[in-house]
Amino acid sequence: MNHHMKRTMRTLSVFVCLAALVSAGAACKKAADEPGTASPVRVTDLELGRSLAADKTIADETSEFRPTDTIYLSVVTDGSAPQATLAARWTYQDGQVVKELSENIAPTGRSRTEFHIAKPDGWPAGKYSVAVSLNGAAAGTKDFEVK
Repeated sequence: MNHHMKRTMRTLSVFVCLAALVSAGAACKKAADEPGTASPVRVTDLELGRSLAADKTIADETSEFRPTDTIYLSVVTDGSAPQATLAARWTYQDGQVVKELSENIAPTGRSRTEFHIAKPDGWPAGKYSVAVSLNGAAAGTKDFEVK
């Protein structure tokens, strides 16, 4: 074999090795991304209260509020997704929409997302509800009252 042919063979073997590494890496990534390796995201709990702790838990869970309270909702999800959308639709007793909020999340395991509403001049007394959806599908409702 002449010198030029040896260099060509060496270059060819480097390309073959690189191609093998790239396809092995792609195979490993594909296996990690396959369905079934992570559980789908789902809402597991809704908590209402007057205050929120740093970890987004409700410190004083209640369904009865005063007119000047800020009303906090902590939505607990479980599962993993690269992207999901949680939405909270707050309504007054006659179905009147008080506020609609949404939050894009990328949960990995058990997570909490916080929503809240406030009305400095005071909430009208009556019955309210907050409906939560996950990616557009109903995921739970909490009723509460302002007295």
